[in-house]
Amino acid sequence: MHVRTPEQASFADAIDAFCRARTGTRAQRDALTHDGTEAHAPGLYAQMAELGWLGVGIPAEYGGSGGGMSDMCLFAERTAYGLAPVGGYITTAVAAGPYAKFGTPAQKETILGGIARGRVEAISISEPGAGSDAAAITCRAVRTHGGFVVNGQKTWCSNAHFADHVLLVARTNTVSSRHEGLTMFCVPAGTPGMEIRGIPTMGGKEVNDVFFTDCFLPESSVVGLVDQAWPQLMSGLNSERLLLAASMLGRGRRAFDDAVTYVKERKQFGRAVGSFQALKHRIADLATELDCCELLVYRVAAMADEHPDRMLPREASMAKLKTTETAKRVALEGMQMMGGYGYATEYDMESHLRATVISTVYGGTSEIQRDIIGKTFGL
Repeated sequence: MHVRTPEQASFADAIDAFCRARTGTRAQRDALTHDGTEAHAPGLYAQMAELGWLGVGIPAEYGGSGGGMSDMCLFAERTAYGLAPVGGYITTAVAAGPYAKFGTPAQKETILGGIARGRVEAISISEPGAGSDAAAITCRAVRTHGGFVVNGQKTWCSNAHFADHVLLVARTNTVSSRHEGLTMFCVPAGTPGMEIRGIPTMGGKEVNDVFFTDCFLPESSVVGLVDQAWPQLMSGLNSERLLLAASMLGRGRRAFDDAVTYVKERKQFGRAVGSFQALKHRIADLATELDCCELLVYRVAAMADEHPDRMLPREASMAKLKTTETAKRVALEGMQMMGGYGYATEYDMESHLRATVISTVYGGTSEIQRDIIGKTFGL
């Protein structure tokens, strides 16, 4: 396991204690999430903001603690392990990156300061015809007097239904390269011409279609440079992949611990089922894989902290690929070891499975991560 600083160890302990007290039982979590249909509990999130945790990656000048990627990963990991319904955190942290690097002073004050106080942000890139191929974006923002008029549809936008702003990526110019001519816009919730419709999923209310119909955005809503959103997006891939990996490290460890608890208590043929070699070896393999994931995630996080502006396409993709696939395997194996009880909603394993299976899709599928890693070797 990776070595934490004394401050990080105390931070992790505090998060664990908080989660044990407030989200430690199914009844507590159901009360916070309308029986599991909501991925985010605003009241719980506000309590974390009061403790200063949501500003862990926000500069001190905007009300944060100025922590690095390792600290953000720690928060994502431990809240995921504690099953805290704070689904808005990762999208918020990912959206914060472009504002921190390319935003105007006013945008930084509004967005970064708001995040530290508990505001949720969303980022909208995908479209019905632009998923893994993000450069295929067709949602148009046409320049007009004083700003831009946006028309088009975005999809799979996490948390847009309760976010304060949507960081929109739209096409502002049609040029020879598909990676050029894209622009980022900060769109406040409730902006006329923007409509948000939820997409029902196994995970409840998490993702949305977002429709833009003659939606006017003033010039001041541009984040960074017009037509330069692609390199701005690429600069933030480290944080997205690492935070997703850290979150699934926490969820995978929780699924593992739940499975171990069960196989120690469940008896068949006069003994605990975990004492049989078939399950004992399965547990040993999963424990080894999870420790490998932890070392990988925090090694890459340390690299990002050491060189914040360095692109880490190979390493960040490796962390996302390895950890999400491992977490999915842990949940599948956990369900198998628990038999029918692993499928029953009485236990958390079926929830672990739903959460980990989709993690290999969002934020770049496992296939895309493998393709990126391969390209870094000149293939």
